[in-house]
Amino acid sequence: MRMYAVIPAGGSGTRLWPASRSARPKFLLPFPGPRSMLQSTMDRLEGLVRPEDTFILTGRQHAVSVGRQLPGVPPDNIVVEPSARGSGPAIGFGAMLIAMRDPEAIMGSFAADHFIADQEAFRRAVHAACEVAERGYLVTIGIQPSRPETGYGYIRRGEPIAQHNSLRSFVVEEFKEKPDLETATRYVDSGEYLWNASIFVWRAQTLIDAMRELIPDVYECLRSIADEWETDRRHEVLEARWPELRDVTIDHGIMEHAPHVAVIPADCGWTDLGDWNSLGEVLADSEQDNLAIQTAHIAEDTHSTLVFGNNRTVATLGVKNLVIVDTDDVVLVCDRERAQDVRLIVQRLKDRGDTGLI
Repeated sequence: MRMYAVIPAGGSGTRLWPASRSARPKFLLPFPGPRSMLQSTMDRLEGLVRPEDTFILTGRQHAVSVGRQLPGVPPDNIVVEPSARGSGPAIGFGAMLIAMRDPEAIMGSFAADHFIADQEAFRRAVHAACEVAERGYLVTIGIQPSRPETGYGYIRRGEPIAQHNSLRSFVVEEFKEKPDLETATRYVDSGEYLWNASIFVWRAQTLIDAMRELIPDVYECLRSIADEWETDRRHEVLEARWPELRDVTIDHGIMEHAPHVAVIPADCGWTDLGDWNSLGEVLADSEQDNLAIQTAHIAEDTHSTLVFGNNRTVATLGVKNLVIVDTDDVVLVCDRERAQDVRLIVQRLKDRGDTGLI
């Protein structure tokens, strides 16, 4: 089966500030390294999707860096969005470009800034998802939860659909927003819920038909751009029509409302590396480990501390459970348990107009 891929590469990763900035977001950074997250996304698609069948949707200020990091992807497959409009328009437009090449195409959407430890388990899940997608389902790969997690959305699975070697597919009953700890614990204990990793597989035309039905305004706007894509008016129409799109995610716009949605549960070591603490959890052998990335760390009576540096030695004494990020213009020190709140500092910088540090 020939498969195509869309990789939405947007966002600034504010919870990984100050390493992640608007001009150099986390998908371009070596987390957990040595390759960037974007390059690692392409690496795990090897054997599933050819580089020439992969489309990257990214912002204007990131397009050059994306091209340098992915020299195997044809320049024409790097689509520059004039402005951020959410995953709905990005993935939807990718589906239209793919359908223009192959009306029967199966496609996957894979975020540029996720980490997956078990590549083979991931590929098996994608193969299973392709089989379900051929039946006309919009398919998502759900992650078996290892703990109650308040930072992820959840998927409640329903009746089984089919068996795919060692994997099973299920009807999706509902999508749930990020819960509080008590609710997340109840979800995990029930055995009915999976983490929503926003990994999708479907026929390109199935998604296009769902867009026409569920978000017709977005569909019509994207259709007008796609119709001119192979003409000399491509850039003119893109610049004129893209700002008219409303900001909508593929989850809210399509998946939560479509009638035929399926999920493949997978256990592949997935995490979105959403903050410094989750990066530490991926890299550390134990909770007591100290971690030093891109720096030398002199640690005396120091435990559970992550240091991300700028080739300048960092020394710590008598501390524990810290995140220390040393960049050219900012030093961040925070409690690892507050790592998700780093975005509050970014918001404060925005409020006071200090965009140079964002």
